[in-house]
Amino acid sequence: MEIPPKSPDGSEKSPQSKELVTSNTASTLCISSRSESVWTSASRSKWDIYHKPVIVMSVGAAVFLFGMVITSLSCIQIKNKNVYKMCGPAFLSLGLMLLVCGLVWIPIIRKKQKQRQKSQFLQSLKSFFFNR
Repeated sequence: MEIPPKSPDGSEKSPQSKELVTSNTASTLCISSRSESVWTSASRSKWDIYHKPVIVMSVGAAVFLFGMVITSLSCIQIKNKNVYKMCGPAFLSLGLMLLVCGLVWIPIIRKKQKQRQKSQFLQSLKSFFFNR
């Protein structure tokens, strides 16, 4: 039978009990959750809500315009014409994809905001009636 080694501070805790004592799984799960807490009702600005899709749309528009420039260079430029013909449509499609993803993301966020408002209203209504 194997005897677990003693810790330097002289405590005789098993490795499992040390792991349980130092584990903060519950607080880690609460902090790392992606959704906002229902208990916090701090209002957020429009920029805080929509900054990610706006950035994605801006990058997509920039890449799309860059693709248009490269594609037009393939019509004008004689030197390296094959490179422009390959890279131009790639940038066009990548930019268009990012632009559309950002445009679709905005209604999704709006729908989630409406659902969150309904949920908060229903929870406050439920707590009003059941906590009497």
